[in-house]
Amino acid sequence: MNARPPLTTHDTTRIDDTRIRAVRPLLTPALLEERLPAPDAAQQLVEASRAAISRVLHGRDDRLVVVVGPCSIHDHAQALDYARRLKAEADRLAGELLVVMRVYFEKPRTTVGWKGYINDPHLDGSFAINEGLELARRLLLEVLEIGLPVGTEFLDLLSPQFISDLVSWGAIGARTTESQSHRQLASGLSCPVGFKNGTDGGLKVATDAIVAARAEHAFMGMTKMGQAAVFETRGNDDCHVILRGGKAPNYSKADVDAACALLRGAGLREQVMIDVSHANSSKQHARQVLVAGEVAAQVAAGDTRIMGVMIESHLEEGRQDIVPGQPLKPGVSVTDACISFAQTVPVLDELAAAVRARRAAKAA
Repeated sequence: MNARPPLTTHDTTRIDDTRIRAVRPLLTPALLEERLPAPDAAQQLVEASRAAISRVLHGRDDRLVVVVGPCSIHDHAQALDYARRLKAEADRLAGELLVVMRVYFEKPRTTVGWKGYINDPHLDGSFAINEGLELARRLLLEVLEIGLPVGTEFLDLLSPQFISDLVSWGAIGARTTESQSHRQLASGLSCPVGFKNGTDGGLKVATDAIVAARAEHAFMGMTKMGQAAVFETRGNDDCHVILRGGKAPNYSKADVDAACALLRGAGLREQVMIDVSHANSSKQHARQVLVAGEVAAQVAAGDTRIMGVMIESHLEEGRQDIVPGQPLKPGVSVTDACISFAQTVPVLDELAAAVRARRAAKAA
């Protein structure tokens, strides 16, 4: 009779998780939603604003979608202060502009650095991610309560399960537009999604991303109950390109013509959103005002292909570094430099005037 092998546990410590320092528990999206549910008013605002953005994308609403707000969120009270100010302007210009507050919680880094409010809400390297997720969801609910729809960048592939039910518009950044995983994610998101052109200015990656996101996909992910699962998507027909510049700016009429020719060749709608920051402003935040003015001139001249604008704006102008032990200046960005809210209001007025001029030109 054969002897049984000894009952030992196979040791894989030499080959598995050799560079993992720690593993901590993560709360589930379902638990967070139970703790911070979306009230009916918030659900109605999200649903209505998503539908309104979709109407713009499909040519049934001639307003400009304006995604405006801080480069990144790092302070809850300052974000709400900004939201209250923006709400007044959004209401005043609602006939011409569909204003969405930029509420970005995750920041892609070229090398290393602060990764955002969800990843490190205390800005001190403590990585209190569970707390960051709760703070992020709470802030979104409070911005919605003020009456503003919100937009955010989807960077991490799991975090959307915690907050995406509250998001009216999403972005896939220049560094992730080419990622198959992010294209698959966009195909299943319930909101409209903008894909930025590549960091080098290449447009084909964004066009390919829209084609991919419109298709059905099957991929692995995490359910709201925290279970691993296979997701099968229906595809997202509310996707568009965001021109953000690259090796050179790409917001001129010639750039819009080139982008739309590429979209037309792929059988897609000829429409673009223009990010007046990043490479389009040569990373000089004050130039956003000038770039927005040139984009407004194109809109006023009757260009219906420009369906939206992105602006990086905070309570105060500029940016600051996070320095341990040193207090931060209130209302100033800790990532990319922003224009101030006072500088933002005339830009919004100029964009609204451009929409009115476009309408008048069409009616003539």
